[in-house]
Amino acid sequence: MIDRTHQLPVTKQAKVLGISRSCLSYRPTPISEQDQLLMTRIDQLHLECPFAGARMLRALLRQEGLTVGRKQVSTLMKHMGLEALYRKPRTTRRHPSHQVYPYLLRGLAITRANQVWAMDITYIPLAKGFVYLVAVVDWSTRRVLAWRLSITMDVQFCLEALEEAVGLYGPPDIMNTDQGSQFTSHVFVGFLKAHGIRFSMDGRGAWRDHIFVERLWRSVKYEEVYLQAYESVSVARAGLARYFQFYNSRRPHAALAGQTPDQLYLKNQPQPQAA
Repeated sequence: MIDRTHQLPVTKQAKVLGISRSCLSYRPTPISEQDQLLMTRIDQLHLECPFAGARMLRALLRQEGLTVGRKQVSTLMKHMGLEALYRKPRTTRRHPSHQVYPYLLRGLAITRANQVWAMDITYIPLAKGFVYLVAVVDWSTRRVLAWRLSITMDVQFCLEALEEAVGLYGPPDIMNTDQGSQFTSHVFVGFLKAHGIRFSMDGRGAWRDHIFVERLWRSVKYEEVYLQAYESVSVARAGLARYFQFYNSRRPHAALAGQTPDQLYLKNQPQPQAA
């Protein structure tokens, strides 16, 4: 996405994309085996206790005989993109130059496919290291419309997933996300505006809606990721592709009266429409 041969300076290109200039010169360093094990266990505990912050997670880890400090837990959580889920006292801005959009789903009856989509990012452990997974989910039918893996939490892999979903199924009425800088970036917001998609962001009083996507992450990790122990990014990508195919087409959902996401989505949206 960044073209170092372009006449536009790299600093301005980064600003347009809504990413930090410093991340372009970043070279990842290996993570110790001990930290990898801690991150995997923190991820599991976060799924079990999404309300737990660094202090509680430290206590839970110490109960298991793992000696770790609160600052180390906090640092690892930042690397993983995790934060405790709770009702925040006020709307927070994740990036000082990015606009935070209002929450549009309060009191809204979501009854059909493509009415509301949701996007979120989660951490996926590998045998050595980790990657990030983003998914576009249809709110009403729970169908995973598109997904991408990335070794960094930049906006580009989020934008690619959104572009694929819109290209295959047409734009939704509303896109709902958290206030992460990837989603508030100018390029991401610009794409939504260009396709007439209204932007909704989780804020005060809307903390429970994030748990809806957390249920997807819980299913992905306990039914696929933790069972496979991916050796590499390519192995993870192949495994997740198989799982999402199963999740959409074969896995029955109690919340959908035993139907699969594909059955319910296709019932509401018989034929994909071009963007």
